[in-house]
Amino acid sequence: MPDYHHGVRVVEINEGTRPIRTVSTAVIGMVVTAPAADEIAFPLNTPVLITDIYAAIGSAGEGGTLRRALTAIVNETRALCIIVRVEEGIDDDATTANIIGGVSDTGQKLGMQALTAAETKLGVKPRILGVPELDNENVSSELAGIAQQLRAFAYVSAYGCETKEEASMYRENFGQREVMVIWPNFQAFDVDAEAVRPLSAVAKALGHRARLDNEIGWHKTLSNMPVNGVTGITKDLSWDLQDPATDAGYLNEADVTTLINKSGFRFWGSRTCAEDPLFAFESYTRTAQVLADTIADAHMWAVDKPMHPSLVRDIIEGVNAKFRELIRNGYILGGSAWFDAELNSPEVLKSGKLYIDYDYTPIPPLENLMFQQRITDQYLVDFADRVAA
Repeated sequence: MPDYHHGVRVVEINEGTRPIRTVSTAVIGMVVTAPAADEIAFPLNTPVLITDIYAAIGSAGEGGTLRRALTAIVNETRALCIIVRVEEGIDDDATTANIIGGVSDTGQKLGMQALTAAETKLGVKPRILGVPELDNENVSSELAGIAQQLRAFAYVSAYGCETKEEASMYRENFGQREVMVIWPNFQAFDVDAEAVRPLSAVAKALGHRARLDNEIGWHKTLSNMPVNGVTGITKDLSWDLQDPATDAGYLNEADVTTLINKSGFRFWGSRTCAEDPLFAFESYTRTAQVLADTIADAHMWAVDKPMHPSLVRDIIEGVNAKFRELIRNGYILGGSAWFDAELNSPEVLKSGKLYIDYDYTPIPPLENLMFQQRITDQYLVDFADRVAA
């Protein structure tokens, strides 16, 4: 700016805290097959944003997994969906290869890899991932990696397992905090087949998770909320609210989410596959993901600004204001951000780096409620007086 000017100039000082907006979480990402789908509505290996699920069902055609998965989701909620349609192979291995995908010679991402390009192409990041009916071990292992890249959460089935023991062993294939294993499947009436048939529990989990995000929040786990549009469970499982020695108790202890029927059909279990107990619960993982993306995305405005002390104060005050909002609304128990002078040495600051520390406490689910019942004679002490009265 030139020093000399004959007149009046206004210099804008854009300091102060910025409001922080929580990232959208109720966005489903699915990889599906649909050989008879409208190719314009669902081009192969291309992420497609669905805002009207009913219209998408009409374009899905018969066969494959797309139509059934969308029907399962819409019974729960009308969430945003990002769909990647892949071609059915000549056998299961070929279909698996198409689902896992890769990168073409022209640089196009194929299969589930296309989910990682969704935000760039569509402006929306998928946060709830699944491959209903087709999530064998190879697919699920790859999906776990995609979930880590996107800071999303993947729901996978204990694919091909016929017993609870097999499902428990299947869960041992995973150690990621971003994965929940579900077994068995639901049953529901299929209008196209005109019969009751198995319904992917993963497809229901995707819709159910999105519904809970919208109605309650990402801090509520999938467990113990009625599921819509199902009529049964594909396996006979024992469950008792007070007795852990049941099939459901066995599966939950093995970190497998199962299905029960008590005042409606429900998912039962909140555990992830995490090795780290800090992320044992689905809500712990999703809270960490939401906070990381929310705080990072909200501070793009600060990158490359002159690093005055006032800028640092604005960042810290903005984060703490967001924490206060989340605490008031019941999403976290507590959280705070601060500047560590020892970590931010003159040499670090001179290099253009700034470290802002923050901590938080996620809300644990009440998984194990214990009442302590005692029998006592103390209420007999004044028995005679109460009779006389």
